[in-house]
Amino acid sequence: MDTLIRFIKFPISFDVDKLKSDLLGILNKSWTAHYNKNDYTGKWTSVALMSTDGKSNNIFALSNTGDEMMNTEILASCPYFKEILEHFHFEKTAVRLLQLAAGAEIKPHSDHCLGYEDGSFRLHIPIITNPDVEFILDGKRLMMKEGECWYIDANFTHSVANRGNQDRIHLVIDGVRNDWTDALFYKEAPENQFVKPEITMSEEQKLLVIAELKRMNTSAANELIKNLK
Repeated sequence: MDTLIRFIKFPISFDVDKLKSDLLGILNKSWTAHYNKNDYTGKWTSVALMSTDGKSNNIFALSNTGDEMMNTEILASCPYFKEILEHFHFEKTAVRLLQLAAGAEIKPHSDHCLGYEDGSFRLHIPIITNPDVEFILDGKRLMMKEGECWYIDANFTHSVANRGNQDRIHLVIDGVRNDWTDALFYKEAPENQFVKPEITMSEEQKLLVIAELKRMNTSAANELIKNLK
C-alpha cells in the first residue's frame, strides 16, 4: 500500500502583516506569465526572489542542477521574505511569488521529482488567499490559510481554481532535502512515509520482459535475464 505523505501543514506560522507589507512594495513590479501555458486558464504570473542569474523574470523552477542561486533585485527590498528564507536551513532551487488571478484555474497536472521521497520538495506560504480557492491534491482539498506553511508532494496530481474575487498569492520555495529538513519532516510523520514504494513485477510481466530481452540477444540483455530469473 502506498503510504507516501501527500502534504504537511507544519506547526509554523508567519506574520501576515509583514508578509503583506513586503508584497505591497512589489505588486506594481513586472510579473511574468507562467511558462506552462497549456496548464492554466486566466492569469497566472510570477516573480522570482531567487534565481540562477539573479533576475526576477527568471521564474523557472528546475530540479537540483547544482547551479548557485542568487538573490534578485526584488528580494533586496523585502526584509521579511529574506528573514523567512534564512529560517529554512536548506539549499533553495527556486524561490518565487506565484499569483493566480481571480477566476483563473491551474489544470490538473503533476510535477517531476518534486516530492520529499525524491530528495527535493516544495513549500507553500499563502500571503493573500480566500475561502473560494480550491487547491486539490490527489483528490483532497487543502484549505491553506494566510501565514501558514505547507509541504505538498507535487508528484501527485494537483489543481487550483481561484473562484473568489481576490487574487491569490503564495510564496513558494523549492529546496533540497538534508539533515535539517529530515528533522523537520520526521516530526510530522514517520521516516518510512517518505520512501518510495518498491515497484514489483508480476510473473506475467517478468516473462514478457525476458522474452523481449531474449529477442534483443545482447550481452547486456542476457545479464539482465540472469538477474530477473
